[in-house]
Amino acid sequence: MSAEGPLIAFDQVYKIYGKGDAEVRALDGVDLQIAAGEFVAVMGPSGSGKSTSMNILGCLDKPTAGRYMFRGIDVTSLSTEQLAMLRRHFLGFVFQGFNLLARTTALENLELPLIYQRIPKAKRREMAMAALDTVGLLGREHHTPAELSGGQQQRVAIARAIVTNPSLLLADEPTGNLDSARSHEIMQLLTHLNRERGLTVVLVTHEEDIAAYAQRRVEFRDGKIVRESRRAVNARSTVNDGLRPSGAA
Repeated sequence: MSAEGPLIAFDQVYKIYGKGDAEVRALDGVDLQIAAGEFVAVMGPSGSGKSTSMNILGCLDKPTAGRYMFRGIDVTSLSTEQLAMLRRHFLGFVFQGFNLLARTTALENLELPLIYQRIPKAKRREMAMAALDTVGLLGREHHTPAELSGGQQQRVAIARAIVTNPSLLLADEPTGNLDSARSHEIMQLLTHLNRERGLTVVLVTHEEDIAAYAQRRVEFRDGKIVRESRRAVNARSTVNDGLRPSGAA
């Protein structure tokens, strides 16, 4: 693949469950390309295929047919061990429910993926602290999730997702458990990471105002992409806004 090629691409991707009358085509011949540095919002009603696409992009599931290409490599041909390595070194995940370890501190939550990469302890601490600084949480590194607000917990989750310097950040309804003010702070943070770091972001959301932060929108229905559009980044999502929230955001 040339340097100008897409970071990720679906080539006639199908995901089929069941057979005969019970067959469900969660994905029905999807073609999709996302370039490095893009910020893409994936939308659609329940059962449209957006979550299935996210699972395949995150190497958590494999297509029934077709190819998923990551940096020119056919991911569908990789072994389980190779898929785990790809997730570990190139992908970051952010979920609606934060998915933090309850009895460990923010710092320890960030160090965990670095342990899997066998990063030495001193370097782990340095990288984790730098990621906490990026999301505006220096000074709260020794707090457990129970001692943090919902917005702060999601910031820790984002810091954990970026601490390994991934190529792709996959965010599945990252604002679903937050109020509107905290939601927009989180989106401003993701916008900052996309603009300033060039981090490719793929976001699943059902909220129009959240999707407005993305440069590109891809809409699914019945397992197919039915619409794509591009727009200017929402004026509210300025690069520096929302990075140092006041109070217990």
